[in-house]
Amino acid sequence: MNGKAEKDYSQYFQPPSLADAKKRGKEEIQVHYEFEIPPEMRGLGEGKFYMIRTYGCQMNEHDTETMKGMLEMMGYRATEDKQQADVILLNTCAIRENAEDKVFGELGHLKALKAERPSLVLGVCGCMSQEESVVQRISQKHPFVDLIFGTHNIHRLPQLLQEAFFSKEMVVEVWSKEGDIIENLPKKREGMRAWVNIMYGCDKFCTYCIVPYTRGKERSRRPQDVLAEVRDLARRGFQEITLLGQNVNAYGKDFEDLDYTFGDLMDDISKIDVPRIRFTTSHPRDFDDRLIEVLSRKGNLMEHIHLPVQSGSTEVLKRMSRKYTRERYLELVGKIKRAIPDAILTTDIIVGFPGETEEQFEETLSLVREVQFDSAFTFIYSPREGTPAASMEDNVPAEVKRDRLRRLNDVMAELSRQSNERMQGQVVDVLVEGESKNNPDVLSARTRTNKLVHFRGSRELIGRIVDVKITETQTWLVKGELVEQPEGAKQAI
Repeated sequence: MNGKAEKDYSQYFQPPSLADAKKRGKEEIQVHYEFEIPPEMRGLGEGKFYMIRTYGCQMNEHDTETMKGMLEMMGYRATEDKQQADVILLNTCAIRENAEDKVFGELGHLKALKAERPSLVLGVCGCMSQEESVVQRISQKHPFVDLIFGTHNIHRLPQLLQEAFFSKEMVVEVWSKEGDIIENLPKKREGMRAWVNIMYGCDKFCTYCIVPYTRGKERSRRPQDVLAEVRDLARRGFQEITLLGQNVNAYGKDFEDLDYTFGDLMDDISKIDVPRIRFTTSHPRDFDDRLIEVLSRKGNLMEHIHLPVQSGSTEVLKRMSRKYTRERYLELVGKIKRAIPDAILTTDIIVGFPGETEEQFEETLSLVREVQFDSAFTFIYSPREGTPAASMEDNVPAEVKRDRLRRLNDVMAELSRQSNERMQGQVVDVLVEGESKNNPDVLSARTRTNKLVHFRGSRELIGRIVDVKITETQTWLVKGELVEQPEGAKQAI
């Protein structure tokens, strides 16, 4: 495992090309149901331990669940002790530069451990792995890494691990047939909540985003496969299921043989006996009337909608290639609020995008106030190599970006506080997730609208849905008192 030679890894990559990527065809999508771990690899991990560090979004978390499932079928057991681990995988994110910095910082820390224990298999996987510059950097600056693989190659983990054990070179597999959908992959899920991928990839090509290149084209799982997975999770007692996709409400648009949309899928899932159904992340351009109509029936469909806007300026949205205007976004918000008056909206916003003027930033602040978002993920723009925006002049000074982020966050804090104050005295049903991080005598829970609630109660309530009366409100959470424990509430699994 030592002394790996430097190598040119460019053969593994198709560099990001907007023109080429937009030509991606639908005919290449295939669904494979025959996945299995070869019998000779099922004992490869007997008596050994693995550790996975996950960075980034829920999609990465879900990929980690899949890798854990495969590793445990191979005989490995989980550990949080780096000294005990025989395999360490860093499952990475490529959305923002600081995510990459964290990964390279962690690799620096692991260098000494690898020198002490040469038999340790150290791997980097996920979205970062599918950027050629990242793989070249790892090969040159961190040659002690044994294994690099991408999001399209997760199902090949057993074979790649076996190869890494015996290879004298870094094992790299980062580009495969991105149109494939691999069903029946094992997953290790823990707790009362589960994530279900319903589609992969993205075809929107926002100018700042690397995801369409790292995750590939949009491809939807067949409805019967998604519904079967959700039914199985319901039988196993999961209390909350979140449907995942880079652009979740584009689901079904790639089907050539079926007229079946995300609204249809949500309608069918709403009839399955799971207490709570959520989804993320949606694109305003694909949020149609059918979906709004289905969500308005509520039931086990939560009235929390994450609807990334990114900017309140039509001009900036155009440079971002978001394919909607400020007016179109506000029209959509109006439709949602008329159909679901108690819906809570959250969003994503980027400040300091190339060319953003003070007036255009003020348009973002005014839109935030008009929509009354409950919370937002807010970011300072940073260029990602290979995206169209990276070639734009990054002409907003750093101190201006920081000031705009501060002003935006101040507005968001005020809106969140006002929203929470409106809950004072209300009785709400919450899913109890566990103990508070700061006080083991306090339980942490979430409302249907995804608000954080703290209240005192027995650990036996974890995994149950209970009623809580709100007695105190703060900016980012509310506090309450247990009202009653419903008869027959489901236990955590």
